[in-house]
Amino acid sequence: MPEPRDPAAASPRDFVGYGRYPPRVRWPGDAKVVVNVVVNYEEGAEYSIPDGDGRNDGWGEYAYEVGPEVRDLGTETHYEFGSRVGIWRLARIFDRYSVPVSIGACAVALERNPAVAEWIRERGHDVIGHGYRWLDYARMPVDEERDHLHRAIESLERTTGQRPRGWYVRSFASEHTLDLLVEAGGFLYDSDPCNDELPYFSSPGLLIVPYSKVYNDTRYLLSPTYGSPAQFFDSLRLGLDYLCEEADDGFGARMMTVGLHPRWSGQANRASAVRDFVRYAAKKPGVRFLRRLDIAQWWLDHHEEWPPIGP
Repeated sequence: MPEPRDPAAASPRDFVGYGRYPPRVRWPGDAKVVVNVVVNYEEGAEYSIPDGDGRNDGWGEYAYEVGPEVRDLGTETHYEFGSRVGIWRLARIFDRYSVPVSIGACAVALERNPAVAEWIRERGHDVIGHGYRWLDYARMPVDEERDHLHRAIESLERTTGQRPRGWYVRSFASEHTLDLLVEAGGFLYDSDPCNDELPYFSSPGLLIVPYSKVYNDTRYLLSPTYGSPAQFFDSLRLGLDYLCEEADDGFGARMMTVGLHPRWSGQANRASAVRDFVRYAAKKPGVRFLRRLDIAQWWLDHHEEWPPIGP
């Protein structure tokens, strides 16, 4: 297979985007804001001593990583809470309120908990490829990243019954990730960038459906942290209110991505913020929950119909 293009030469940074006049987007049902909830299912795919990685992972309940000289059972069991308890608490919320969600799934994580894959099948949630494992692909050799990509596609199709049509990796994509997606074929979109509130097309022509690290429960761990689940709910509520207000003022419809993790938002106190936001958004006029796959397909089918918002 050919090596990917030189990303610095082929994909210069774009600081302008849609700029002052974004497209006059029309979402299904003329929604002012479409909300996509992404559940990051990573538990069981993270770095660990038992998996032979020679290191422990962080991103548990504490903002530090235990050195490789000892096994970090504390962080391991925190991840296990997400797969044993947290994912099902979140699932009950989405089932109760009939909310379609997207599952950012690490392939190995679903292999280790087939019941989660079964729930995805039953409820018709879409799967976003989130790596074969939850590893640092930004520093991985391109051939190894390519191998992991194809292994993830095969695994997710086998466990969930659907081939992933979207992709994003742990925190930071490599310089080769986008080209590898185009090379593999079969992808509708990539969600590694966090640089917009609307989809757009990359230089290789693949649709980008931007992710968000702001409307995201990682803020329970990263500074500035949420002091309580109520602060996470308030952050989501304020963001949604403002996006709706901008739409009402003629600045166009928007997309809002909410990122959740079972090991964090699956805790009983924090799940209350998810429940409260789902209730709030469901009652707000002009707001609609959509799967990420549906957003991508809608954009591909209709984006040429929308003129820019004029001065």
